[in-house]
Amino acid sequence: MFCLYCFCRQVSSSNLVCSNLCAATKCNGNREDQFPPGNLFVSVSEGLWDNGAACGRRYRLRCLSGNNKPCKDGTVDVRVVDLCRKSPCPSTILLSSDAFSAVSSSPTSKINVEYFQI
Repeated sequence: MFCLYCFCRQVSSSNLVCSNLCAATKCNGNREDQFPPGNLFVSVSEGLWDNGAACGRRYRLRCLSGNNKPCKDGTVDVRVVDLCRKSPCPSTILLSSDAFSAVSSSPTSKINVEYFQI
């Protein structure tokens, strides 16, 4: 089984406890080919999930702000692979650790992002 080891960062002001996620995704189960190059993927809340229609959707996002100025310049393109597994979901989008690293220089910062579907 492929483990989603990286849904541990958040983009809202709520606290989030990091934990390993070794379960099939809601989109494509255990298929490794659902993950884009560079592991730039996200899990989304019910608001974006759209009864599963969000699977495979791509979003372009950029870091807007956070404590101690963690934002990097530029944007990152990510793909939806799962529904947020926490109820209620602590944020709209949970970034993989690689996606988070692409927009933030601080792995422990809470960040605010802007995003749009591409």
